[in-house]
Amino acid sequence: MNKEKKIIGGSIGNCVHIAGVYEFLRIAEQHNHKTNFLGAAINVEKFVSEIKKFEPDIICISYRLTSNGLVSILDDFFDLLKKEKILKDQLFYFGGTPECIEVAKKHKEFSHFFKGEEDFEIINQSLDFSHQIESSKTEETKKSLFDIKIKEKKQEKTNNEYILPMIRHHFGLPTLNETIEGIKKIAEAKVVDVLSIATDQNAQEFFFNPEKMDNNLTGAGGVPVRTENDLKELFYASQRGNYPRLRIYSGTRDLIKWAEMSLRTINNAWAAIPLFWYSELDGRSKRTIEDAITENMKVIKWYAEKNIPVEINDSHHWSLRESADVTAVFDAYLAAFNAKNLGVKTYISQLMLNTPRLTTPKMDIAKMLAKIELIAELEDENFKVLKQVRAGLTHFSTDMDIAKGQLAASTVLAIALKPEIIHVVSYSEASHAATAENVIESCKIVKGVIRNMWKGLPDLTKDDDVIKRKEYLIEEVRKLKAKTLDFFKGDEKVLTNPLNLAKLIKTGFLDAPQLKGNPAALGKIKTIPNNGGYDIIDDTGKIISILEYYNKML
Repeated sequence: MNKEKKIIGGSIGNCVHIAGVYEFLRIAEQHNHKTNFLGAAINVEKFVSEIKKFEPDIICISYRLTSNGLVSILDDFFDLLKKEKILKDQLFYFGGTPECIEVAKKHKEFSHFFKGEEDFEIINQSLDFSHQIESSKTEETKKSLFDIKIKEKKQEKTNNEYILPMIRHHFGLPTLNETIEGIKKIAEAKVVDVLSIATDQNAQEFFFNPEKMDNNLTGAGGVPVRTENDLKELFYASQRGNYPRLRIYSGTRDLIKWAEMSLRTINNAWAAIPLFWYSELDGRSKRTIEDAITENMKVIKWYAEKNIPVEINDSHHWSLRESADVTAVFDAYLAAFNAKNLGVKTYISQLMLNTPRLTTPKMDIAKMLAKIELIAELEDENFKVLKQVRAGLTHFSTDMDIAKGQLAASTVLAIALKPEIIHVVSYSEASHAATAENVIESCKIVKGVIRNMWKGLPDLTKDDDVIKRKEYLIEEVRKLKAKTLDFFKGDEKVLTNPLNLAKLIKTGFLDAPQLKGNPAALGKIKTIPNNGGYDIIDDTGKIISILEYYNKML
C-alpha cells in the first residue's frame, strides 16, 4: 500500500508562477498525501520556516523566471536548511524551465525535475512510493519499470481503472552501427517504454543457416543481426535514459532457437508470433501452413511455460489482404483461444486500425470491439488480455505532414478502445524506415494526443452504428465457428489441431481476395467496402452473409 506522505510546495524567491506546483499538490492529495501549499513568491526564510513547522517528507520548489537569480536563491535555501539543522532525508522536487532545471541539478538534494509537460504517469510515479523509481536507485531497478507496468495493467482488470498506455515502437536500420546509435538516442529521449527490434529478412529466416543468406538483401527490412553479440550490443545501447525494454519478432524458422537466443541476449519483453503466417501463405518462409502452425504453437507454449507474455500478430494480416471483417474477427478469436490452450497467462491482443484502407472510423471501432468482446469471453484468473492498438500500415500518406495528421487521427480513434499498449507506427512508414528522429517525433505526437484526449474523448463505443455493426460481426463469427465445428464434427478443441487449422485455409473458411493464385490458399472469396466495413459478395456483386457464402459458393 502507498504510504501517506507530507508534501509542502510553493514558488520560491520572486517567482509568482504557481500553476504547476499547485496542480502537483492537488494530484498528491488524490494519492492520499497530506499537502501544504505555500503560494507564490515565498522568500527563503519563510519557506524554511514553514518546512520546520510542517516537517514534510517531500519539498516541492517552483521557479520559472530567468535562471540568473535562481543560483543564489537555492544556495541560500540549502544553506539555511543546514544551519537550522532540518536538512535530513527529505525528498526535494523541482519544477521550472529547462534552464532553471539545469541550475537546480547542481544541488544533489533534488531527485525529481518537472518542466510542466510530463505525462500523468510520470507524475503519478513520483507520488507512488510503493514502487517509486528514484534517480538514486540501481540500474537493475530502473530496468524493472516495464514489469511494474505490466503488473499494473493486469491489476486494472479488477480495479476497472484505466492508467495510461505503454508506448511501443518498431526500430531497425540497414546497418548495426546506425541501429545502435539510434537506440541510444531513443532511450535518452525517454519516449518509448518498449522498443521492438526490426531485423532484416535474412536474419529472421536464415540466422542459424547463414550460408543460405542472399547478401544482396542485407539490411532489407531491418537491422542485419548476424551474431548473438550483435543483439547484446543492441541491448547495451538501450541501457540509458528511461531504460526501455527490448523485444523482437519470432523469426520465420528455427523459432525455439531464436526464442532462447532472444531471451538470453535482450531479455525479450514479450513474444510476437503468428498462428498461420510467416509461411508459404505470405512467402516469408518456405514452411508449409501445417508446419508453420505446428512450430508456431511449440514456441508459444515455450514462452507460456516461462510466463512471458505472448502476442499473436495474426488477425490484421487477413485485413491487409482485404478479407471480410468477419474473417479478421474470427481469426482474432482463434488466435486468443489457441494462446489460452497453450498455457499463455498474459495475452497481448494486437488491434490494427485503418485496415483495409477504405475502412471508416465507425466500422473500424465496431470491428475491434467485436474482437475485444469475443476474446474477453476467454478471460479468467489464469488468462489476462492486454489490448495493443496501432495505426494501419497501408493508410499513411507519402506526404509527411499529412501522415503526421493521420497518425494523430488514428491515435484518437485507438484511444476509444482504452488500450493498455499503443504500438506507435512512425508517420514515415509510407516513405522510409523510421530513423531515431522519426521514432521520437512520432511518439511525441502520440503522447500529445493522449495528453489531450485520454479522459476527454466522447465514448465512440456507444454509437448506435458502431453497436449495430459490432453485434452483427459477433453473430456472424458465432455462425462461422459453429459451421467449422460441424465440418470437423467435434467441439472447440478441434480448433487447436494444426492440421484442422490448416484445413480452414485450404477449404476457404479463412480466405481473402488477395490470396487468389496462392497455392497455399483457396483465394476464392470476394469482398467489397460496404458502408465503411468489408463484407462478402457473390458473383453478381450482391452482399451476402457468411453462411450464404459457404452454402452457395463452396
